[in-house]
Amino acid sequence: MWDTSKDYRLLVAEKSVELFLKTIEGARFKGRWDKKNAIRLAKEMIPELQAMRYSYVEPGLLVESPQMKALKEKAEGIIEALGGDEWHHRFLELASREERGKVEEAVAKVRFFLNTIMNLDKRLALGKINDPVIAVDIKVGEIMSVGKHPNADKLLVCNVNIGDRAITVVTNDLSVKDEDRVAVALLPPANFRGVTSEGMFLGAGEGVLKEVKGEVGGLPKGVPLEAFNETRNFVEAFLKG
Repeated sequence: MWDTSKDYRLLVAEKSVELFLKTIEGARFKGRWDKKNAIRLAKEMIPELQAMRYSYVEPGLLVESPQMKALKEKAEGIIEALGGDEWHHRFLELASREERGKVEEAVAKVRFFLNTIMNLDKRLALGKINDPVIAVDIKVGEIMSVGKHPNADKLLVCNVNIGDRAITVVTNDLSVKDEDRVAVALLPPANFRGVTSEGMFLGAGEGVLKEVKGEVGGLPKGVPLEAFNETRNFVEAFLKG
């Protein structure tokens, strides 16, 4: 028997629903979208996740559970309520210059929530693992471009390909460059002096790991165990809220 009530994957999924509801209530999204339905569907996820948390069955069995199927269907319904697959592009295009920073942060938080729910089954399929790291996706990324942070000399802003999409990552490692292969933890978005970061590069010892093995978008291979320590800390802090 597996103690699902303490499974980090389910705990973070629940917390991501809370984050979405808080974000969507205050989001300044322009254009036509169904806010009421998006909120309703997210609230309906809560009992599904609670049923999974108190099921005390092996993670692999939850992958094919009715609750997991319902969660994915509701996530797809939220995407439709937001305006379809290109919802984030439209919201960013319609944002005024003054609003763009806030809209970018809200979009990033919604994308984190959707990714957390849609990929929950893949993380559960990894089996009985009692580690905060397992609660978020960690992928091989390729840096496509690097720029100076507009408001901080000791930070860089990176555009990173993670396979199915590109994300923004803010880093304090000033040696990163185009085409570096990195390991990225997709964490709850954080605002660094006006720029929203959607993840964190894994590093150990001398800065960010820059020659990570594995396919872009897949699981990184051969990453030192100590490189996951900061991710653990961020996940624990997110759960404490």
